[in-house]
Amino acid sequence: MIIKYESSDSPMHTLRSGSSLTPPHSFHFPLRIANLNGLSVGGEHDIRPHSSILMIVTGGHGTIELERQQHNLACGIMLCCSSPLSISFDPQYQFHGVWIEYATHPPQHPGANPLNNGTPVRAASAKACTLASELLNTWEKPAQDQPFAAQLLFSELLAECFSRQAEIQASAHWLDLVLQHIETHYNEDLTRAQMAERAGVSPEHFSRTFRKATGQTFNEYLSLLRIRRAQQRILTDTPNLTTLALEVGYGEGTYLSRKFKQVVGISPAAYHRKNKRIVALNFNHTASLRALEVMPELGVYSSWMKRLELAPSQQKLRFEEGRNTSLYRSVAAARPDVIISYSLPGENKLLLPLAPVVELPYMQMGWREQFQQIAVIANREQQAEAWLNRYDELCHAANLELGRLLGARGTAIVWEIDEEVAYCYSSSFGHGSQILYGELGFRPPSSLLEQGLLHNGYLEVSIDHIPAYPAEHIFITSTPSTREGQARFRALLQSPGWQKLDAVQEGRVYPLNQPDKFYGFDPLSSLAQLKTFMQAITSQIYMRQDHIKP
Repeated sequence: MIIKYESSDSPMHTLRSGSSLTPPHSFHFPLRIANLNGLSVGGEHDIRPHSSILMIVTGGHGTIELERQQHNLACGIMLCCSSPLSISFDPQYQFHGVWIEYATHPPQHPGANPLNNGTPVRAASAKACTLASELLNTWEKPAQDQPFAAQLLFSELLAECFSRQAEIQASAHWLDLVLQHIETHYNEDLTRAQMAERAGVSPEHFSRTFRKATGQTFNEYLSLLRIRRAQQRILTDTPNLTTLALEVGYGEGTYLSRKFKQVVGISPAAYHRKNKRIVALNFNHTASLRALEVMPELGVYSSWMKRLELAPSQQKLRFEEGRNTSLYRSVAAARPDVIISYSLPGENKLLLPLAPVVELPYMQMGWREQFQQIAVIANREQQAEAWLNRYDELCHAANLELGRLLGARGTAIVWEIDEEVAYCYSSSFGHGSQILYGELGFRPPSSLLEQGLLHNGYLEVSIDHIPAYPAEHIFITSTPSTREGQARFRALLQSPGWQKLDAVQEGRVYPLNQPDKFYGFDPLSSLAQLKTFMQAITSQIYMRQDHIKP
């Protein structure tokens, strides 16, 4: 059957029955192919509307900013995204590779790019890097006798990138399950054949995929995990070597000692004795080390600690979006014997080849417990005990003074006020509450306890709802910084609900406004918070007493 139709472009077209005006598949056409070396891409005006970007790095390393998020790129990394977008290179870095801009017909929704799948940056195969380089050469120097060479290479490159993505997605599920099983059963008799059977793949495919994902063979990965667990035990205890060997999956102590020396470079006994090179991945643990007069090889420092000049510039660890590559590189350069971190599975697993990662859970351990555990790792138990004794003496003196001035403690609440919402915290979450509800003996207001709002460690409410949680003492550790937030805060202070609070009427509101000091949940911050609370409370009391004197 023949169908004839008219269009504005030509008087008559003929189609066979069953065909469609809309193609059943998308077709992709290269618009621009350029060498990354020297290419300047600084904004939307450089990129054609409704086009897509495929960028493959074949040399150099650095960062790019994509939609206000930074991504680390290095050799063998590809970026794929759809316009409209804002993309720029960090000018201090130089990449080598290929920039490809292409159009799709019919146009796709920006989120429907088959090469992206929600992950704009990921690894490219060696074949994709080779094809990209060949495509660039063909694009810049077309051969007259091969007019379709660039089109063929471009299509082959897209197919390779898509195939690589599909392969990664297919293997990710079983690989994650296998890695999780190894994490929990590392001390058992595990074999590659067992793991391949569990994954439902051949041993050969298992080995290829496992090595591609982890950079190690199955046996190398298992040995490393066992030795890291042994190091963690040695750091926090003094186990018998034979007992330790059985704990981590080896039959005897001498075999553990030999494997330990292969991985670590020294024997278990020497590792236990040596002064450790320590890296701290958050400022609370860095502060614990500084309280022990230990300088970490690399540490994260809060702005408050920097103002105390506790942060040597060459040993500060900077965190940024998409930081895995730079984090690994920075920690590797520090050559640590141990890494101290919160429970961050992704980051901690990334750092496993470098050193054992001791995880100190935030909500499950108070700052004292974390401090004492870090002291064991650093061989500074006596210093930690002496520090805590001095701190407890200050707490005792503070309570004697509060008992004389206030008598029995009442209720108290700490508010951290953001631009639109406010937060208060339980003692397990810090932010000064561990001092009020622990060391100084105040109580949370009943409105929080009755509703169980602090079970998760904190409460978030809109600024105008703050009066719904009255307390006899109100501490404000931070206030909004923007004009809109400040207007909301002023509206709160002028509201009838706020004005009626007993704490407001009796002068027991304490505007501290020192947020970076109260973010800390560590020995140094807790000591500073204790002193700040005491100064605020006592100065208010003395002011009131002076005011009522005849």
